Amino acid sequence: MNAGGSSEETLVEVDGLFKRFVVRRRLTDAVRRPLERSYVDVLRGVSLQVRRGEFFGLLGPNGAGKTTLFKILSTVVLPDAGTVIVAGENVVSAPGRVRRVLTPVVADERSLYWRLTGSENLQLFAALYGLRSSDAIRRTAELLNVVDLAQAGDRMVATYSSGMKQRLLIARALLSRPAVLLLDEPTRSLDPVGARDFRRFLREDVVARQGCTVLLATHDADEALELCDRLAVLDRGQIVATGTAGELADQAGARRYRAVVATADRERARAALASHGWSSWPSAAAPEGAGDAWTAIEGEASGSPAESAEVVRRLVAAGVGVAEFARVAPSLAELVERLIERGRQPRHERGRVA
Repeated sequence: MNAGGSSEETLVEVDGLFKRFVVRRRLTDAVRRPLERSYVDVLRGVSLQVRRGEFFGLLGPNGAGKTTLFKILSTVVLPDAGTVIVAGENVVSAPGRVRRVLTPVVADERSLYWRLTGSENLQLFAALYGLRSSDAIRRTAELLNVVDLAQAGDRMVATYSSGMKQRLLIARALLSRPAVLLLDEPTRSLDPVGARDFRRFLREDVVARQGCTVLLATHDADEALELCDRLAVLDRGQIVATGTAGELADQAGARRYRAVVATADRERARAALASHGWSSWPSAAAPEGAGDAWTAIEGEASGSPAESAEVVRRLVAAGVGVAEFARVAPSLAELVERLIERGRQPRHERGRVA
């Protein structure tokens, strides 16, 4: 998508990041064995690069390490090993300078003052950022307009909808003109329509007009696909894949195809495909207007396009009527699931198609 017109300049660089936490114990265990400690590894050698102007997504299941990575980026948590550089500044040795260029936005946070208006909230935080009164008033008006809250700026925040509060949080984050925004599950509390509008706002205003570089942590694969230029899949504290959606599909190690065959030849088609080593060919929805004469079947293969042509030849040789044979794109959610499963396999098994 590249909504922000990203360049090749690296703005965020994470290299070999490790973090572990002490496992909490019951009080009785702590009293009986006060010196005993056990640990859980949350990040294990995470490395990634984010370019200026890029919308970069982090996908992974609960416990993958996304929130811990964001806390380290925002200087709230110190890493055990590895380096994190944001706009040329080290999060460990120069946390103050990092906080001037990077701002986290957490869904459902309660740091807004609900008895103040939206405008008063922004002016309060502008003062905390050190803006002069005249600059704070001007910047507040500008940002309320950016997030489409100009008409609601004089209303108490307690009367705002979830989507309006989310936009106000973004406006607050933009007060200091950060180079990087961290968004952790930003649409979690929004209804489908509100989430769609908020995603459009992020893409068109925050990235395209404000020029921010955005790191998004989400469980929603469709949201990540809609917003992000590139994605990283995180599982059990490790990056298992990085790239565009197309690159992730290639890394997943399988291709999905759709064949439209004569209904009378369906079983022969399945047999021919199975004999070529292709698997998982269930019936799919028939093409529109095909009636009962044609049946669509879908399946996966590790073969190249040249091998696909060989499969079509075999189908025809077996007497199967073939109306269509084409590659189809699996959903991003399917790709993420496959990549995680593949990352958990022993290395010698990763080349096999699931």
